[in-house]
Amino acid sequence: MEQVAEPEAFRVDVEALYEDPETTARDELELADGRVFDRYTAPVVAEDGTRFGRLWAFRDITDQTEQKRELARQNERLEEFIRVVSHDLQNPLQVARSRLMLAHEECDSAHLDSLDNALQRMNDIADDVLRLAREGVDIGVTEPVDLREMSDAAWTIVADGDEAAELRYAADENREWIVEADSDRLSGLFENLFGNAIEHGGPGVTVSVGLLDDRTGFYVSDDGPGIPIDKGEKVFEAGYSTAEDGTGFGLRIARQIAEVHGWEIHVTDSEDGGARFEVTGVEFSE
Repeated sequence: MEQVAEPEAFRVDVEALYEDPETTARDELELADGRVFDRYTAPVVAEDGTRFGRLWAFRDITDQTEQKRELARQNERLEEFIRVVSHDLQNPLQVARSRLMLAHEECDSAHLDSLDNALQRMNDIADDVLRLAREGVDIGVTEPVDLREMSDAAWTIVADGDEAAELRYAADENREWIVEADSDRLSGLFENLFGNAIEHGGPGVTVSVGLLDDRTGFYVSDDGPGIPIDKGEKVFEAGYSTAEDGTGFGLRIARQIAEVHGWEIHVTDSEDGGARFEVTGVEFSE
């Protein structure tokens, strides 16, 4: 009795089972020390109908239970994030678009066109993140695309305003950079990886893109502070972020985009001491 979290409820359940010898039952039993057991009980009856009592089986499911609880916590964070994107972010975006329309009527400036493009991009990103958060990733039409062109376009978007940040390419002039992919999704993958490097690497971070030596994929690395060994794959979990203002969804979305293409993405240390994300399982055009 002293080993269970709720002794009186435990006693009532057991007495009820013994009062009904035909009953088979299964439930979860929480112990006072925090462990959780799956408890199964069934009557033991001989072929001639003789009853010998009950069989009780207990299985430690503490780890599985904690995983379920963590998943529930992640889902709560996801719902909160969806609320922020769908409501709290959309409202100021709508105000900005309205003000931009008024500004277009009052003056003519190339800056307004850039602002219009930026607001539209923000709206597209918000829509994509909502869809990713609610439904996961759906891959569109795949076609041969150039990794360098995709990363250039993504860098222009992500690094806008950070003139000190730099994008470099490995010297692989004689290797083919064309892959079969959904261009929009691939751009999103680069945007999230670049955004992570700039967010954690700080002003002036250098990001490198190159092909893996075994020709199974490509990598994105930076010279930032890197990722602690014990964090490893945890950085891909929804809602996890080491930055105070981070949403914790960028790398999760990057993994989803990779997986929907049939690729895998893993993180390791870069040669410069920063983070290096390797995308493998990629097929290159001959």
